[in-house]
Amino acid sequence: MKGWGKWIGALIGFSVFRFPGAMIGFVVGGFFDRRGEVEWDERFAAKDRYTGQQAYQRTATGDFAASLLVLTAAVMKADGKVLKAELEYVRRFYVQQFGEAKTQEQMRALKDLLKQPVDARTVGHQIRYQMQYASRLQLLHYMFGIAKADGNISQDEVNTIRQIGGFLGIGIADFQSIRAMFVRETGGDFKILEITKEATDDEIKGAYRKMAKKYHPDKVHHLGEEVKKQAEEKFRMVQDAYENVKKLRGFS
Repeated sequence: MKGWGKWIGALIGFSVFRFPGAMIGFVVGGFFDRRGEVEWDERFAAKDRYTGQQAYQRTATGDFAASLLVLTAAVMKADGKVLKAELEYVRRFYVQQFGEAKTQEQMRALKDLLKQPVDARTVGHQIRYQMQYASRLQLLHYMFGIAKADGNISQDEVNTIRQIGGFLGIGIADFQSIRAMFVRETGGDFKILEITKEATDDEIKGAYRKMAKKYHPDKVHHLGEEVKKQAEEKFRMVQDAYENVKKLRGFS
């Protein structure tokens, strides 16, 4: 079946909807683009409410919705405090993707996970080999969105996201590009375009074409409306960075 969203949706329909308390993977039919078969482990298809511990256990079975929830918890715990603004950011995203009723169970599972140790390395590696690169970039954007939800991104949060990005196989230039979209600094527009201030005008134009192609929303259009909106936001940031650099250099 073409496109991971529909394929995962079929698995969810078969296994998750059996029990009322199941976590509907917040980016199941969302972030993950399947490249291989996933073994579904019925041991975790419990009849009672889906807990954070079960979510964590299921990451080892190929349940990437659970894996994503674990990484969400890792980012939220990075600075040693879980803020209401961060929970609201995640909740709004879930509601836009799956509706209010499903979000309630997802948030309960997340709150359970926030009380547990998180093995981001194992989970990140699982995702790396099951998810296309463009989707992994969008996941990085989502994690920075969580960190920025309270209006400030701490260095601990940046370090955690960078570490997770490494587990996901995200290159340093791409990490710095997305970081520059959220952490404003001198020369940030050049970093977004993945070039240096010494780049020629032709190199700047070429970099913009490359970045526009890499971050074009069409690459993740199948991930759902909320993900698409975030991708469009990232694409606009690339466009704005290019316009700012053009004005600085004085070319059109």
